[in-house]
Amino acid sequence: MEDVFDEIIELHKKSLKELEDKKDIVLKISDAIRTAIEAGNKILICGNGGSAADSQHFAAELVGRFTKERKAYPAIALTTDTSIITSLSNDYSFEKVFERQIEALGKKGDVLIGFSTSGKSKNIISAFKSAKANAITTIAILGSPGELYNIADIAFTVQGTTARVQEI
Repeated sequence: MEDVFDEIIELHKKSLKELEDKKDIVLKISDAIRTAIEAGNKILICGNGGSAADSQHFAAELVGRFTKERKAYPAIALTTDTSIITSLSNDYSFEKVFERQIEALGKKGDVLIGFSTSGKSKNIISAFKSAKANAITTIAILGSPGELYNIADIAFTVQGTTARVQEI
């Protein structure tokens, strides 16, 4: 167990170093979010599985206060309405669950953040295509570049296992 612990700590250190080296991209993402909020727009967030949970947590921190008391920021996790998700999956396909929500809720100047450790999530790719067609800024948080890397306005990749990607 001690070897496993040490290995995990080393992987964390490596991931943190990678994050430190990507400061410019992190600041670009922060600026895109800030610009949208200051202009009266909202942040839409999506992902599958653990990335769906990350989407919800991110939205909660924007609407909540995170580290300091402030005005609530407009953010919606597109992963939370089971009636919408199941009806769209049933009536269309699972590939459309985020795309249709972008069509219904998104507007020019909003930001769409998509989490995908594979970079290949078809429903997020569809959502990004819809967002781009509607002048919505797209930000991909990825473990592997995949197709999303090339579609996103801003792409942030983290190397490593799904666990490391989600932590960073």
